[in-house]
Amino acid sequence: MAEFKKHGLDLELPSDVAQGHYSNLAIISHSTSEFIIDFATMLPGLDKAKVKSRIILTPEHAKRLLLSLQENITRYESNIGKIEIPKAHSNEDPIIGMGPMGNA
Repeated sequence: MAEFKKHGLDLELPSDVAQGHYSNLAIISHSTSEFIIDFATMLPGLDKAKVKSRIILTPEHAKRLLLSLQENITRYESNIGKIEIPKAHSNEDPIIGMGPMGNA
């Protein structure tokens, strides 16, 4: 288990969590009180995408996540180069972030 300070917070990172999960698909849905993000893996030859993790956020935290991702992508592109997103063909890459609206 790792412990470290980030942004003034004392964080604990258990080794099983530190390994993370690979995800190439995110499905986002929301209600009036929360945003739900399901991170899944879609692999060639498999009929179903398997959800690896579900994160539930308040609307305020969802917006903070959006702003933090925007800031980090800007820094990444400044240091490494522009991230290109290829156009998907009709039978490829599902649209990420276009989940149904849910009720909570």
